[in-house]
Amino acid sequence: MKSAQDPRHLKRIDVFKSLFAGTFTTQPEHPSRVDKIQANIEKIDHIIQKCAPEWPLSQINRVDLSVLRQAVYELLIKTETPTKVIIDEAVEIAKRYGGKTSSSFVNGALATAITLTGRQDNPDDKVKP
Repeated sequence: MKSAQDPRHLKRIDVFKSLFAGTFTTQPEHPSRVDKIQANIEKIDHIIQKCAPEWPLSQINRVDLSVLRQAVYELLIKTETPTKVIIDEAVEIAKRYGGKTSSSFVNGALATAITLTGRQDNPDDKVKP
């Protein structure tokens, strides 16, 4: 029996899967969010590259890159979503779908992305109902 999960978490997983699939094909399954991410891809990828300068984008695991693209998009655009929620969700998705080091890589990269996107790492951020 499946446990009930937050619908926002499930949507993030769907978007992640579409972004990941898009690294192999050009037809996204969830065009609305994926199109918005793709419309900002140069800016997003520029930030990711600054977060992991020792890794060219082409060498970042596709799962990790998809997770980072979604999270950086949310940091840039989805300003109503608390920073902590974005980071926690990205790390959870990386743990579930990535390799052994994916969650720590994503967490470290996003720690830098917080500054680069102008977001505050505010411990008072509360999850909105």
